[in-house]
Amino acid sequence: MRVPLAVAASFYFSLLLGTVTIRCAAGTSYFDEAAQPETVHFDTGGLSRESLPNGFVFGTATSAYQVEGMAHKDGRGPSIWDVFAKKPGIVANNATGDVSVDQYHRYKEDVDIMANLNFDAYRFSISWSRIFPYGTGKVNWKGVAYYNQLINYLLKRGITPYANLYHYDLPEALEKKYNGLLSKRVVKDFADYADFCFKTFGDRVKNWMTFNEPRVVAALGYDNGFFAPGRCSKAFGNCTVGNSATEPYIVAHNLILSHAAAVQRYRQKYEQKQKGRIGILLDFVWYEPLTRSKADNYAAQRARDFHVGWFIHPIVYGEYPKTMQNIVGNRLPKFTKEEVKMVKGSIDFVGINQYTAYYMYDPHLKQPKQVGYQQDWNAGFAYEKNGVPIGPRANSYWLYNVPWGMYKALMYIKGHYGNPTVILSENGTS
Repeated sequence: MRVPLAVAASFYFSLLLGTVTIRCAAGTSYFDEAAQPETVHFDTGGLSRESLPNGFVFGTATSAYQVEGMAHKDGRGPSIWDVFAKKPGIVANNATGDVSVDQYHRYKEDVDIMANLNFDAYRFSISWSRIFPYGTGKVNWKGVAYYNQLINYLLKRGITPYANLYHYDLPEALEKKYNGLLSKRVVKDFADYADFCFKTFGDRVKNWMTFNEPRVVAALGYDNGFFAPGRCSKAFGNCTVGNSATEPYIVAHNLILSHAAAVQRYRQKYEQKQKGRIGILLDFVWYEPLTRSKADNYAAQRARDFHVGWFIHPIVYGEYPKTMQNIVGNRLPKFTKEEVKMVKGSIDFVGINQYTAYYMYDPHLKQPKQVGYQQDWNAGFAYEKNGVPIGPRANSYWLYNVPWGMYKALMYIKGHYGNPTVILSENGTS
């Protein structure tokens, strides 16, 4: 779930403190400075900041394309989402991020809201094409100035900046130049971009993330075409170009290498002096077996391997999950010995974006004629068991509120991947 900061701030506030009810006198406007609300009632449900343990970091998060605006001004180059969102029918009401909530100009207002809500941290993403309009080469110093101002004001208001280097928005120039994430050339270009950010902002930013939800980038961008750049096999989506059998795996491979190359730069050049840390953000739906049968347990494990294991397994163990190797076969790229050395251990922490849980079962299907990433799972989704939903359904069709699923997801990461430092980097409802 992605929401503009103005909404995100109030949403997470509601998450912490319960329902917020504001009643205004008849005939007055809440936005009229002369008008005062009649009553303001906070229903905390017994929860407060004092309920949280010492050291608990409570924050909010956004992505550049969704909140900044100024998409075509002050030197910013287009990203693949600028192009993709312009296609009719792609986004509800044909909305774009051209203006959005205009955080580029109103960042102080947004940060003030965060401070007033007692947030400890703000995770924002840096727009690669705002720093490098063409992906490489010439720097857009107006873009650099914006991020400097944002970071400085966060620190002034006592909020810790968490900087994410990539939130779905590859520079369009690189997509045109060499097919973007499908080319290994992106690895060096991303590392160079990351290097510039470390050098420029790392004296104040001590928490770095390379990619947000790389699985979503690979799967929704290249398996079903729901996200930019909208590539897939014709059998799996409304795409004019793409190959769902191979491209998701190629893109994921290049994302992992790009992540590792950026981490290598940080550790070799900046970590000792700047004393920061760097990780990656992975989405993870919890997959619960529908029944106790071996077949359903195997289906749930396949789903976990193809979902979160796709990325964290190579980062921790230097190879893809055996399940993926056996099913995908020669369609799955391989790491060289040198790449394994670079990839393995390339996190100081892992962020987990966890929203929901599903039941999984073995559909007992024959090998499909046309293969793709989702087909490779060979697992069925169920949202209820014996007529009982897995959890209360939220406003979003895909989102069920399943607190125990969040617990299981986090414990799975801790238990299966060497007990890494884990940040619950996103969660919520709608």
